[in-house]
Amino acid sequence: MAFYIPVIGLGIAVFTLIFLVLRTRIHVLLAMLIAAIIAGGTGGLSIANTVEVISKGFGSTLGNIGIVIGLGIMMGRILEISGASERISYSFIKWLGKKREEWALAITGYIVSIPIFVDSAFVILYPLAKALAKKGKRNVLTLVVALAGGLVVTHHVVPPTPGPLGVAGIFDVDIGEMMLLSMILAVPCVIGITLYAKWLAIKYPEYQFIDKHNEPENSKQIHQSYMEEKANYPLPSLFLSILPIIVPIILILIKAISRFLLETETFIGQENHIIFHCIDFFGVPIIALSVSVLIAVYTLIPKATKQEVIEHLESGLQTAGIILLVTGAGGALGAVLHESGTGTILAKYIASLPITPILIPFIISTLVRLIQGSGTVAMVTAASISAPIINQIPDINMLAAALAATMGSLFFGYFNDSLFWMVNRMMGIKDVKQQMIVWSIPTTIAWGIGLCGVLLLNLVM
Repeated sequence: MAFYIPVIGLGIAVFTLIFLVLRTRIHVLLAMLIAAIIAGGTGGLSIANTVEVISKGFGSTLGNIGIVIGLGIMMGRILEISGASERISYSFIKWLGKKREEWALAITGYIVSIPIFVDSAFVILYPLAKALAKKGKRNVLTLVVALAGGLVVTHHVVPPTPGPLGVAGIFDVDIGEMMLLSMILAVPCVIGITLYAKWLAIKYPEYQFIDKHNEPENSKQIHQSYMEEKANYPLPSLFLSILPIIVPIILILIKAISRFLLETETFIGQENHIIFHCIDFFGVPIIALSVSVLIAVYTLIPKATKQEVIEHLESGLQTAGIILLVTGAGGALGAVLHESGTGTILAKYIASLPITPILIPFIISTLVRLIQGSGTVAMVTAASISAPIINQIPDINMLAAALAATMGSLFFGYFNDSLFWMVNRMMGIKDVKQQMIVWSIPTTIAWGIGLCGVLLLNLVM
């Protein structure tokens, strides 16, 4: 078989995938499977071998991260219905004080969106942003965009959010290391969006909240009255609200640190010590998130009956099904590219190009995001196509490549992005140009900052 036929076949497979998602009623899951069959057939695999590889790739990908995604969604659901996310927001507002509400909301979004789906978290916290704008005579665009910015960045890049977890599974990178580095890289992205949100108050001063029916109050009195109003609000404490989020992060990071320590001269040969065994056990993402779900159930909703708890957890899992299937399909497509040898052929070509190979998943993720809108689909598609390719190139940092796939999915959120409509419609923005200024540009700012962060990380590592 001529060397270029598998490459052309991959191009046809990708085009078919995009066409089916955009122009037909075929779901992205079926579109990915059809693309995998095309890639397998043109890559020299028989129909029987293609189906076998698809099954194995699907199963191995979900075997790595399927349970983790389910547990993360269950934990997020408890945080959502218990009011924990609101408590976190109120606490940051109290600490940062008046006239810094945008930073409080951005930090809240950064934390809350790690376990809770971005759309759900925005719906929960939007009334809070609007109330703060009204009471503090602040520009509502500034507060809402800062909140949404914090939410969207960690949702796109930080595990255990389903998309980044799927990417970690496809690239076969350590979840603890990816979690730590993605949380660091997300910070400048959130700062960039928040600074842009502050500029929106200058660009659109007409969105300043002014209540003409009340006598003017100074900012200190407004802030004080707001905090007094929320003091008796029936919410869990900040400690209990944030505990289910930080416990799995700490457990997974401790395991990552212990692996580093075992490679040092002081601890070499100590891997069988009981302490390291315990760290390894509790640092496994499945165990860490299981512990987190138990903590959330018994501390955030202690008065709920067994039946109520089961209903809450199962309602969260209803949203997990399609994410698991799409992630598994992405793994299947990647397995076909690897098994057919298409990845090896492209790897030799890409290695000769005057660019760093980690830009490949970033570019693919950016294009898919722009074409079809879903950040999760964009990053999983980019990972499934690029992982078998760049894995064949020596001295490639697969962790940086995985982060590049997630960062690319932040690009220019617009009409085909559900959050684009939620942010703009809730604020009553109807002009298309203004809609893009309010939301498309901020996500692109985060995309650009994220790219710089990934390139710097790749250079350092």
